[in-house]
Amino acid sequence: MVDLAGWLALAATSIAAVMTAANLGPRVTGWGFVIFTVGAAAWIAIGLATHQSQLLYSNCFLAVVDLIGIWRWLGSRARISDAAAGEVRRSHEPAVETLFSAARLDNLPVYSPAGNVIARAVDALITCRGGSIAYFIVRTGGVGGVGEALRRLPWDEANVADTGIRTRLDDAAIQRLPEAEPDSATAQTD
Repeated sequence: MVDLAGWLALAATSIAAVMTAANLGPRVTGWGFVIFTVGAAAWIAIGLATHQSQLLYSNCFLAVVDLIGIWRWLGSRARISDAAAGEVRRSHEPAVETLFSAARLDNLPVYSPAGNVIARAVDALITCRGGSIAYFIVRTGGVGGVGEALRRLPWDEANVADTGIRTRLDDAAIQRLPEAEPDSATAQTD
């Protein structure tokens, strides 16, 4: 019984970790926390059966954290995501300007005129007074965050759609865009 619970705990914890780390949206993250809860329950059973107090108590605490994650991602965040998706869908009706959810920006591909992915969007900077997007921050190059550059893609060089951002710039022009500079004061406090 303990051996089976150990394999279940290992599998559930590993799968849940990948699901939450992948950041594939509120529902996938929420279900990752459900699977984390299954893993915590299996670790709790092992802690009880083997009299390992630290394993028992740490996973009781993690089960509570997992329940908060389920509430946040399958409840609150999923509701917000559904509301934004509904507003985007309704914006395709005649006489309404088409909308795009800013929450979808993270990792949205940036396409060249040839249709190649030349960058990935990571954020948008919006003017405080006018409420319009000044520019996108896009990442180029590198692998897994190592060696990548963060660049400023001006709004007037972008055309936003559900599937990505299209630009008339090619890869060489994207590489010449100014880099987004980190705030040294913020970087020191994070």
